[in-house]
Amino acid sequence: MLPLERFPTGAVGLVLTATAHTAGWAFPRGGAQRLSDALGSYFRSLGGEIVTSSPIASIDDLPASHTMLFDLSPRPLLKIAGSRFPEWYRRQLERYRYGTGVFKVDWALDAPIPWRDAIVARSGTVHLGGTLEEIARSERDAWSGRVSARPYVLVAQPSLFDPTRAPEGKHTAWAYCHVPPASSADMLPVIEQQIERFAPGFRERVIARHVITPADFERMNPNLVGGDIAAGVTDLRQFVARPTLRWYSTPASGVYICSASTPPGVGVHGMCGYHAARAALSALRIR
Repeated sequence: MLPLERFPTGAVGLVLTATAHTAGWAFPRGGAQRLSDALGSYFRSLGGEIVTSSPIASIDDLPASHTMLFDLSPRPLLKIAGSRFPEWYRRQLERYRYGTGVFKVDWALDAPIPWRDAIVARSGTVHLGGTLEEIARSERDAWSGRVSARPYVLVAQPSLFDPTRAPEGKHTAWAYCHVPPASSADMLPVIEQQIERFAPGFRERVIARHVITPADFERMNPNLVGGDIAAGVTDLRQFVARPTLRWYSTPASGVYICSASTPPGVGVHGMCGYHAARAALSALRIR
């Protein structure tokens, strides 16, 4: 069991890991929604407008504008704006590779997870998987289209540190493991078995469960193709060409990509949008 992140993906993972080891793995009081609330409030204070519950099927459904930034991975981007792109660019986006899916469970608990290890019991994020060989085998299985009997599980227990996450005396936790893309396998028993392995009596403390499958992830957010919460593989090719060598700009005038499918990739850092905005502003200045 590893109480701190040891297996980051890409340069952003290295930066986030270094920060976590320096100051701890920070998370917002009240839940991650508070980050969006704060950003939205600041945006509105600058005169911005946020419109929700208005699905866009085509770029032609949007008001005329000289600049558009799309927080989309390649597949939904092609559906919405593909008509504006030349054939060669569409082919490049079609070659973009998505990674493994994710199976996630949220728990309401009657008490904290009863970890055998006292240090793990005081960790906000726990990376759970036994030996290094076991973890590596689990990840290889997901990439090879197999379901692991002992998956590498990421567990978060925020209510240990944030009392707003649960009623007094109760707790919440969540966990996920990697599965093959779009897998329909029920990983709930396997995930709970892995936790029970290192925290005997865990199941007895579960009040309620909520499961999110890879299909659920993609249904909630079409960017997460096959349940890939990283919005694309971060291998050597897509570390450089993410989603293409053009990065944020596209061949369509005024159309930019600002999603996690652009550098530096997935993470709670906002740098994809920052760099896309700078690219758009630079083009406007040149005009």
